Order: sequence, then structure tokens, then C-alpha cells
Amino acid sequence: MKIDIWSDIACPWCYIGLTRFERALEAFPHADGVEVTLHSFQLDPTLPETYDGTETQYLAQRKGMPEASVREMFGHVSEAAATEGLVMDFDTLQVANSRRAHRLLHAAASESPATAWELKRSLLKAHFTDAESIWDADVLVRLATGAGLSEDAARAAIDSEERDAQVAADIDAARRLGISGVPFFVFHEKYGISGAQPLEVFTQALAQVWEEAHPRPAFETLTIPGLQQDATGPACGPEGCD
Repeated sequence: MKIDIWSDIACPWCYIGLTRFERALEAFPHADGVEVTLHSFQLDPTLPETYDGTETQYLAQRKGMPEASVREMFGHVSEAAATEGLVMDFDTLQVANSRRAHRLLHAAASESPATAWELKRSLLKAHFTDAESIWDADVLVRLATGAGLSEDAARAAIDSEERDAQVAADIDAARRLGISGVPFFVFHEKYGISGAQPLEVFTQALAQVWEEAHPRPAFETLTIPGLQQDATGPACGPEGCD
């Protein structure tokens, strides 16, 4: 079963949603048969490389919102994050463009899906918890090597035109699919789930879509005199015959 996920690093609900999805997948009995692909998305491509101010100040200026309203919104998100064991510190968070990090994620994905997942977790934690810049080359290389990417591959990817084209292709694909917000999960190239849904939603979606993708044989019962409909007749199996 194939699952495609669009998300941004500078997106708190993506951190929460991916954490919930991963918990559901870890508990799914057919997890080994699920292929997950991470795709790039940028909520705000105009974010500066660096910004001399807080996330609250930036959003208030960018969106024209009162700072009190922004802080209230962040409080709500932080409470939701805490239920998943995540810490989000919006007061120390460094506002930074996520484009370089997305290029790096594509390089990690070329190594393996597991490498990409590990790097994605590290990037989200660095941004929301550890007050690190997701534009800073040294930070990105350290996180990438920690996830299993070589230093040379990481440094080459940060400003790579090839990797940037892959990021752009993901964003174009999202646009064609009508995806305007993240996180967004596409199950089996057929069903879309938007947002950081509760764990139970992901658990049920995995089970239902797996059953659809792997239907069990269905047999109709014949009505024949003498046919035992509530029991099986004599037969042979791997262990012998009745």
C-alpha cells in the first residue's frame, strides 16, 4: 500500500500530524507492506533566510494579525503538541525559509525512506524545539549526517539545482491535486486525509484502505440438499487429511 505525505518543516501541525501518523503506522500489523513517500510543500516561500524577530512578530506583520491573537493560536498548538510528547517553543523559534531543508530531504530520500524520515524528525525538532535555523548550512549538514547521509552529499544538496527541481515538482504536484494546506496524506493514490487528524483516524484509515487494497476471497453459499453450510466437510490440508 502506498502513502504519499505532503508537509512543510515550518509547520507546527505537520510536526503533530506526522507524529500521530507514525504512531499509527508503528502499531499497524501490515506496516512492512506500506510504502511511505515524503513530499515537499512550502506554506510561505517568501519566508526570509533569517529574520531578526520572533515568530509571533513575523506572523503578526505578515498576516496583519494582532500579536495577542498569534500568541493565543500558538498556545493552542503547543497544547496539542504536548499531548504527543512534543515541545514547541515559539518564543525562541528562528524564523527561516525551509527550501534548503527540503532539498536536503530529497537527498536523504534517495538514500532510503528511513533516512528521510529520520531527517524529517530531526528538522522539525531543530526548528520547533531547539531554536535552530533550518536555513543554516552547518545545522543542516549536522542533522543530515546524524540521520545517515554523508557530509559530502548533504553539502552538495543544500543549494543543488537538481534537488531544488525535485522540491518544485512536489509543490507542483500538490497544486495539481488541489492541496492547499498541510499536512496532507494520500492513501493508495485514492483517498486524501487533510490535517493533523487524531491517532484513531490514521489507525482506521490504514486498516480500511489495506483491506480494500488486499480484498479477501468471497464465496457465495450454494443451496444444495445435504450440503453442510455451517461446517466443513472432510478435506486434506498441509498437516494431513480428516
